[in-house]
Amino acid sequence: MTNLQQLRHFTALVEHGNFARAAEAVHLSQPALSRSIQALEASLDCRLLDRHTRGISLTVHGQVVLEHAQRLLAGSRALENAVSQLGNLEAGELLLGSGPYPAARLVPQALGRMASAWPRVRINLLLDNWWGLRDRLLRDELELFVADIRDLEHDPLLQIEALGVHPGMMFCRPGHPLSGRAGLSIDDMLEYPLAATQLPEQVEQELNDASNRQQPVSIQCDNFMVLKTLVAQSNVLSMAPWDVVADDVAAGRLVTLSLEHTRFNQKSAYGLVSRAGHTLSPAAQAMRLQILEDTGC
Repeated sequence: MTNLQQLRHFTALVEHGNFARAAEAVHLSQPALSRSIQALEASLDCRLLDRHTRGISLTVHGQVVLEHAQRLLAGSRALENAVSQLGNLEAGELLLGSGPYPAARLVPQALGRMASAWPRVRINLLLDNWWGLRDRLLRDELELFVADIRDLEHDPLLQIEALGVHPGMMFCRPGHPLSGRAGLSIDDMLEYPLAATQLPEQVEQELNDASNRQQPVSIQCDNFMVLKTLVAQSNVLSMAPWDVVADDVAAGRLVTLSLEHTRFNQKSAYGLVSRAGHTLSPAAQAMRLQILEDTGC
């Protein structure tokens, strides 16, 4: 009969690529690990691995078993966390996700207060765009995430709480040729490379329409800190919600640009996202309340 321990040994073997490293990772001897894998294959009545001199490779059956094993192990971790956290925040783990813009300011502020209030809760933060975060949430690799919700709002699998709105800004480095110029058009700006995170469909379409171009973004990067550094060191332009550039503008590290006579007038659309019909653990609920407090929601 298949058990979770065998599945842990199997996923460790796939992750490490050979028996020696995997055995060390799971604190077993190589013969004991080999017996565990053989028992798993026997219980499923199929061959999971091809063994060769360079290591191992998955069979078709092995790939299917790996996908199910990862989901089962994630569910097991979620169960253990939920039970350990019941009624208190003295233990457990919070699996939290964030999009690029919330990760630049909102989420770190909430994380800092969370860590100070409940220092024994382990917090694992994953950064990705909203599609990647959604997929991880539905695979139980996350319990809660903060990201742009425009492309997620009608998803029946998700529970979404909209957060506060911030106006969108185009920005550049001080001393940029466009810095300080009034009455800029979208064409003025698109004489320079434009860098951005992955854009929601609505924002991408409005930018295309305003510029009369398809895909005017020439550099896409979902790490906003990289984008800020890029803009600060070149003539590349970028755009972001006001809350994540306000401190840099006040300190003189970045300059906002004023667009006139354009249909491109964007705002942020942050939201808190969890699985519909799933009760949040105490740690996730505490993080949710921290973020709602920060945004005045």
